[in-house]
Amino acid sequence: MSFADNLKYNSDGLIPAIIQDVDDNTVLMMAYMNKDAVIATVETGKTNFWSRSRQKYWIKGESSGHIQEVKEIFYDCDADTLLIKVKQHGGACHVGYRSCFYTKVNKDGSTETVGEKVFDPDQIYKK
Repeated sequence: MSFADNLKYNSDGLIPAIIQDVDDNTVLMMAYMNKDAVIATVETGKTNFWSRSRQKYWIKGESSGHIQEVKEIFYDCDADTLLIKVKQHGGACHVGYRSCFYTKVNKDGSTETVGEKVFDPDQIYKK
């Protein structure tokens, strides 16, 4: 897959991927991909990532069922960041929100939660 060869991965072989809702442009999450995850994302039509903390591949929704259907993939002018537009099924955030970006920083430095939980993570991710 020639475009994946032309991407600029960091020293760990990873590239950041910003995941955005294709319908309303909400930024849902950011995760990392290596070349194999990029290729698998294109081939399967579902987002595949590399977990830096667990040191393994994962497919969004493999535990929760909250998959991301890939609709479009872009990369920036430096070829070092991906933008992936998806149809999100369920929440994107592992703590229950639709988007991982649910905390707003106000001008005075205080914060507020601006998103609503769409699922209970304790019900989805039973340990």
